[in-house]
Amino acid sequence: MSRAIATFFGVGLLPWAPGTWGSAVAIPVAWVLHGLGGFPLFAAATVLVFVVGWWATAEATRGSDDHDPSEIVIDEVAGIWLALWPLSAGLWHADVGAWVFPWPGWVGAFVMFRLFDIWKPGPVGWADRRGDALGVMLDDVIAGVFAALCVAVAAGISHGLLGM
Repeated sequence: MSRAIATFFGVGLLPWAPGTWGSAVAIPVAWVLHGLGGFPLFAAATVLVFVVGWWATAEATRGSDDHDPSEIVIDEVAGIWLALWPLSAGLWHADVGAWVFPWPGWVGAFVMFRLFDIWKPGPVGWADRRGDALGVMLDDVIAGVFAALCVAVAAGISHGLLGM
């Protein structure tokens, strides 16, 4: 079961760019969670994915020299879901229809998350260098927080909330 969770039910086994695939496949799952329960359900699912993903990553890498094999993509799921929090929270707060998930928000979250996850600036790189299951999860969580900040600022500018 830990391997299934760590690979996000096989998505991480795709041959090219498994982290990108993991992030991409996580977006429609996020949309369904948002549609079913709004931001509260989506936020709870994100926390659950982090905790279960940490366990699954530790189990999947136990006894291995590679602490972060490319097929483990549950960390990307947690990270992209964090990057999507401003979109989900904003829609839920504005009482927009449950199944609305506009493309500029999720595309921006995806691009910024992948940028921070690949570039690994500052604390993202620090977490990646930990060399343990928590570091595997944390580098993507921190990249997701950075991406979420970018999404929130972009939404603020786009919707005129920053007075620009």
